[in-house]
Amino acid sequence: MTQPGSRITRRRLAGLGTAAVLTGSAIYGARWYNITARNDATTLTPPQAHARATAGQLLLVDIRRPDEWALTGVGQGAHPLDMRRDDFAAALGTLVQGTPDRPVALICARGVRSRFMVRKMLQAGFRTVLDVPEGMLGSGAGPGWIKRGLPVTQL
Repeated sequence: MTQPGSRITRRRLAGLGTAAVLTGSAIYGARWYNITARNDATTLTPPQAHARATAGQLLLVDIRRPDEWALTGVGQGAHPLDMRRDDFAAALGTLVQGTPDRPVALICARGVRSRFMVRKMLQAGFRTVLDVPEGMLGSGAGPGWIKRGLPVTQL
């Protein structure tokens, strides 16, 4: 026999479902917009990345998809290289001309993919790989390349 008020009614079940959806949506949204991103010693702001790339001090690589490059353009001085390529590490090796010591900075839309790929490229033997956590569109680390008014090149 159940205690009064202990039954799961349709209304309670619907309320639990709504709470689960809202919680899941909040987590997804926080991750998508990378709201916890911060700039630190292993990262660069878009202006820093742009300045160092145009001065030849590092290789800036935009790891987004071609459709994303078409929508926003690629940051001036950045090399487009789709992170989904099976040969991404080899292609990056070609861009750094076989010099794993050459500093590389990775940028994506909001810093989620670039953070992941920084770790992956360090594991692959690249020695200096930095993240641009603001990305092209902005994140918790800052407004991003485009809102900062930095130049882009249309592909």
